[in-house]
Amino acid sequence: MTERRKDFLIVTTLLAVLILFFARILFTDQIVRAPDIINEFYWWAKHLNDATLGELFKEISLRADWDPLTNGGTTTGGGTTSLHFLLDQKLILNLFPAPSNVAWFMVLHLFWGGAGVYAYCRLIGASPIAAFFAGLVFALAPENASLINAGHVMKIATISWAPWAFWCLEKGFRTNRLIWFMATAVVLAYQFFNTHWQIAFYTCLVIGVYGVVRLMGIRAAEPGRPRRDIARLAGLNLVTMFFFLSTVAISLAPLADWSKGTNRGVQSGANQGKGGLNREEAMLWSLPPEEVAAFAIPGLFGLSRQEAGDNPTNIRSYYWGRMVFTQTVSYMGLLPWLLAPLPLLFRRDKYTWLAVGGIVGGILFSMGKYTPFYQFLYDYFPGIDRFRVPKMMMFIPVMGLGIMAARGIDILRDEVARDDRKFRRYLTGLAVFAFGLLAVLGVEVAGRDHWISSFYQMLAQPTRYEQGAYLVQQRWDNIVLETAIAAGLAFAIAGVIICFARKLIPARVLLALLFFLFVADVWRINSKFLFLVPVPAKVKGVMTPAMEFVSKMPEGYRVLPMDGSDPMQYVTNKIPVMFTPNPVQQQRWQDYLDAFSFSSAMPDMMNVRYLVYGKEQYDQEKSLLDSRFAPVFTSPDGSSVVLENRSVLPKGWLVPSVALIPDSRQTMAILQNPTFDPRRLALVETPPPLPLPAPNASLSGVVGTVRLERYEGNRIDMAVTAESNSLLVLGEKYYRGWRANVDGKDASIYPVNHILRGVYLVPGAHRVEFLFDPMPFRIGKYLTLASFALFAVMLGREWRLRRRAGMGE
Repeated sequence: MTERRKDFLIVTTLLAVLILFFARILFTDQIVRAPDIINEFYWWAKHLNDATLGELFKEISLRADWDPLTNGGTTTGGGTTSLHFLLDQKLILNLFPAPSNVAWFMVLHLFWGGAGVYAYCRLIGASPIAAFFAGLVFALAPENASLINAGHVMKIATISWAPWAFWCLEKGFRTNRLIWFMATAVVLAYQFFNTHWQIAFYTCLVIGVYGVVRLMGIRAAEPGRPRRDIARLAGLNLVTMFFFLSTVAISLAPLADWSKGTNRGVQSGANQGKGGLNREEAMLWSLPPEEVAAFAIPGLFGLSRQEAGDNPTNIRSYYWGRMVFTQTVSYMGLLPWLLAPLPLLFRRDKYTWLAVGGIVGGILFSMGKYTPFYQFLYDYFPGIDRFRVPKMMMFIPVMGLGIMAARGIDILRDEVARDDRKFRRYLTGLAVFAFGLLAVLGVEVAGRDHWISSFYQMLAQPTRYEQGAYLVQQRWDNIVLETAIAAGLAFAIAGVIICFARKLIPARVLLALLFFLFVADVWRINSKFLFLVPVPAKVKGVMTPAMEFVSKMPEGYRVLPMDGSDPMQYVTNKIPVMFTPNPVQQQRWQDYLDAFSFSSAMPDMMNVRYLVYGKEQYDQEKSLLDSRFAPVFTSPDGSSVVLENRSVLPKGWLVPSVALIPDSRQTMAILQNPTFDPRRLALVETPPPLPLPAPNASLSGVVGTVRLERYEGNRIDMAVTAESNSLLVLGEKYYRGWRANVDGKDASIYPVNHILRGVYLVPGAHRVEFLFDPMPFRIGKYLTLASFALFAVMLGREWRLRRRAGMGE
C-alpha cells in the first residue's frame, strides 16, 4: 500500500470514529440546545436545507448589501460577502437533513481540523498511527468539542482551518517554494471568510510567530547557509503576509472601514477614546491560573450546563470558577499530557519546541488579565484590544498538545528509547503523578471539614442561576469525585504503559488500550456538553396574527416588538424591525439607543409605525405610553396587542431650517426633548452649503412634497418638490457607504439628527437617488479576485512543472 493510500485510509478512519463518537447529535430529529443555534444559525441552515442546488448557486452575489429589515437597517460594508465563497458549508447544510445538518456541520469541521493536524504531523515525521492520534486529540478534546454546547458554529468552522495553515507554511519552509507560502495565505484568507474574526486574527498572530521562529531557527542551526537563502525565506514570509491581505481584501477592507464607526472602533469612546474595548471588558473570560489544575481534573470547578436552561442530569455541579461564566471546558484529555514529556526527554528538536511554545504561549495568552504578558500585548500590540475572551486562544495549545502526544506515541514504540535510562525516569514520573493524584484525593477526604471551612466563601459563591447553602456540599462532593476519576485514569494509563515497557503486552494492544482510555475519558466530559432538545415550536416563516397585521403596512415603515419576542422572527417574515441586539453596533446607533425615549420624536424619525406588546404587559404599561400610541389590533387569543404610532414620519421629509450642533451629547439631549419637532428643524454637524432660515425664524406654508418611488436594500428613489432651499431628511441610518444623486449629479450626504442622512436641495422638482456602493468593498473585491486569479495561474504552473518532472523520469 502506498503512503498516500495509507494516509487516506487513516483519515477516513478518523472520520468514522468521529461519526460514531458524535452519533448522538448526528442521527436525531432534535437539536443542540444552544441559543445561538436555536435562535439564529438553525434558521439559516434550514433555509439552505430547503433550497435546491440550483438555488444555492443562484444566491451567490459579490456585492455589498444593506439589510433594511434588521436593526433599523444594517451592514458590515460588504465584509460578510465572502460567505458566498464557502460553498462547502452550503453543501453540508443542504445535503444533510435538518435539524441534524447543524450538528453535521460542526462535526465535519472538527474532522477537517483533525485531518489538518494529521497532515502536519505526517509532514514533520510522525508515523500514521501517531498522527491519527494527534488528529483525534484536536477533534475530540473537550476544549474544542464542547464549543458545540455553546453553539459556536462558525468558531468551530474557523478553527478547523488553522492546522492547514501551519501545514502549508511548514511545506513552504521545507521546499523553499513560493506556491506553498501563497497557499498559506489563501488558507488564512479562507479561514477569515468563515467570519469568526477573533479566531482568524489569533491564527494569523501565531502563524507570524511560527514563521519568525522557524526563520531564526534555520539561521541558528545552519550558520553556513548562504545569506541569499535566508533572505529568500524572509521574503517568502512577507509574500505570505501581503498575499493574505490582498486575498482577504474583499472582507478586510470593508470591515476595517466599518469598524471605525463601531462601539469598538478607533473613533469610539471605548478604551478612553482610543477605540477598541476598555481593559476590563477586553479581559473578560481570562482563564484563571488555578484552573490549570482542571487540565488534569476536568470537573474541579464544575462543568458547564447550557445557560438559562435545566442542568443536564449527568452534570453534578455547574461551573463556579472565577470567569464570568462558561459554556465550555478547558479539558484536553489526560493521556496527551502524560505523553507530552517523552518528546522533551528524547526529541528536543525544532518541532518539539514549537509545539511547547504553542502550548505554553497559548495558555499564558488565555490567562489574559492574570499575566503581565497579555497586559503588555493589550497596551502595545495592534488589534489585541479589539477582542474580549483571551481564552479563545486555547485551540492553539490543543494543537500543540496533539503534536506532542503524537511524537510521544512514536517514542513509546521505539525500542531503543525504551531501553534508555531516561525512559525509566519517565515511567517513574507516571507512577509519581498517579500516586500524587491519589494523595490529593486522600487529603481531600481526610481533611474534608477543614477544607470546606477554609474555602467556604469560594464554594458558596452563587451563580446567575444557582444560589444557596447546598452549593457548598454539592461542589465539594464533585471535587472529590472528579479527583478520584482522574486518579483512577492516571493509574490506568500508567499501568498500560508500564506493562508495555515490561513486554507484558504487545504494541498493538498498547495502542488499542491507550485509544480506548482517551476516547472514554473525553467521552465522559463531552457527553455533558451534547445536550439535545426538540426543534423549537416557533417556526420562522409562519406568521403570528400580530405579524400578519403589521406585515400589511406600507413599505419603508418599521415595527418594534416590545413583548420580548425574537425580532428576527419578524425579519425572517420580511418585516422591518427597528432593533435587534448585537454586541458590536455603530457608535451613532448605540448613542441613539442609549438615549431612546418613547415620549420624544425619536421613534417617529426611525419610521416606527407599530409597537407589539403582550396583553398583560400593555395593561401594566399603557398609562406610561404617550397618547399617540393607540391600539389598533388584538390577536384572536388576546395575547398580543399592536399599537400604531399616529405621528410616525414618512420615509423622507423636507425640513426648512437647521441648527448646527457639533456636540453629539447636546444633540441627543435635544432629540430626547418631547417638544423637538423634526419636521421643522434638523440638527446637523457641519454648516449647511445653502442659506436656510434661522431656527428661530417665523416659518409658514408648505416646504414641499416627497414621494417614495423605490425602496430596496441597496437603492432608494424619491421624487421631491422643494418650495425653497431645504434639507431632505431620510428616515434611514447615516453610513459612509451610501452615495446620492440629485437629478443625475453626485450630491453629498450629511448626518442629520445624529443618526439619519440628509441631502440639501434648492427650489424645484428633483429626482433623488440613494445608492449603497461602498468604495472599500469595491477595492477589496477586485484585489481578492485578482489574488484568486494569480493563485490559479500559479497552481497551473505548479501542475505543469510536476508533469514535466514526471515525464522526465
